[in-house]
Amino acid sequence: MIEILIKKEKENKQIALLENGKLVEYYIEEQKNARKEGNIYIGIIEDIIKGMQSAFVNIGTEKNSFIHLKDILPKVDVKKEEFDNNIDITHVIKPKQKMLVQVKKDSNIQKGARVSTHINLPSKYIVLMPNTSIVTISQKIEDKNEQQRLVELVRKNLSKGNGAVIRTSAVGKEKEIIEDIKKVENKWNNINEIFINDKENKPKLISEAENIIEKMIMDLSEKNIERIITDDKDEYEKLLKYKKQDKSLENIKLELNQNEDILEKYDIQKEISKIENRKIWLKCGGFITIEKTEALTAIDVNTGKYTGTKNIEQTIYKVNEEATIEIAKQLRLRDIGGIIIIDYIDMQKEENKQKIQHLLEEKLKNDRTKTQVEGFTKLDLMEMTRKHICSHKE
Repeated sequence: MIEILIKKEKENKQIALLENGKLVEYYIEEQKNARKEGNIYIGIIEDIIKGMQSAFVNIGTEKNSFIHLKDILPKVDVKKEEFDNNIDITHVIKPKQKMLVQVKKDSNIQKGARVSTHINLPSKYIVLMPNTSIVTISQKIEDKNEQQRLVELVRKNLSKGNGAVIRTSAVGKEKEIIEDIKKVENKWNNINEIFINDKENKPKLISEAENIIEKMIMDLSEKNIERIITDDKDEYEKLLKYKKQDKSLENIKLELNQNEDILEKYDIQKEISKIENRKIWLKCGGFITIEKTEALTAIDVNTGKYTGTKNIEQTIYKVNEEATIEIAKQLRLRDIGGIIIIDYIDMQKEENKQKIQHLLEEKLKNDRTKTQVEGFTKLDLMEMTRKHICSHKE
């Protein structure tokens, strides 16, 4: 059972996602620091930094955004970042040039947003990639026959010049996918038309990305969201309208509860208060610590109070196993993104290392964002990456 709780607090909203009554995701949507990731702008090239093969782009925000040559050249592979670095950026773009860009990474105190001309438009069953012929599929879809069916179906129904990433929600669908493609392509055509017909040559926001709640509903509706409860009347009215526009949401119960604290009612306030804790204890007596830096997040696994059996290797494996389950949970709950390094307690048996890696990969399948487990390094550190769902946490 999936439930979404939305509590308004002054200018902010607390958003909690529950699975079978347990808190699995939590966000604070700040009015003042509204996320821009996914927004599409008309941008104007300001300064070209030839030595860095990059440029600053004015998108109308407080800070100029940043674009690299690789984000201007046509994309040839959705996974690889390879491009011809011998191309002079000044031969590709010129100062004061108008370009259609999408924010890929929000700005922070030090830096402006990172933008790209490689537009991605997410919808329920695909992510549309205009101006490319690439059609790829979510790694979570493992059935080879289904992979082939979906790729053929999407290729057949995409307009020429469009590519797509096929999402896990597409499994078993056909008619719904075709309708979804038409809907998202229509959205793209409208965006492109605004850009082409623009005569002002000024920076401008032309398409706003889904907010946290909309993205959550889009990602999870196929998994049967049972109900959404909010104490905000405006949010309730907005959700009613949103529900009427999408038939797949008709079974979701919407509730307006302004009489009590909905987070206290569902007894998750204590869980929320622990989210910023550096140390998390495991049931066995071991613990993990989470340290965030600007470059990466380091997670350390410790035996703590657990002494285990006479077999040291088995004791270590038990702590690492429990830690792995908790790490996957905390990554999702805290929306930790970027490079993540896990320092497990050293295991002597290669078989145990493989079991831990497999367990981590399995548990991360519950996460609705992209994760990539690279495996143990030569220093016996587990290396992985995770994409933020809510980018303002960077």
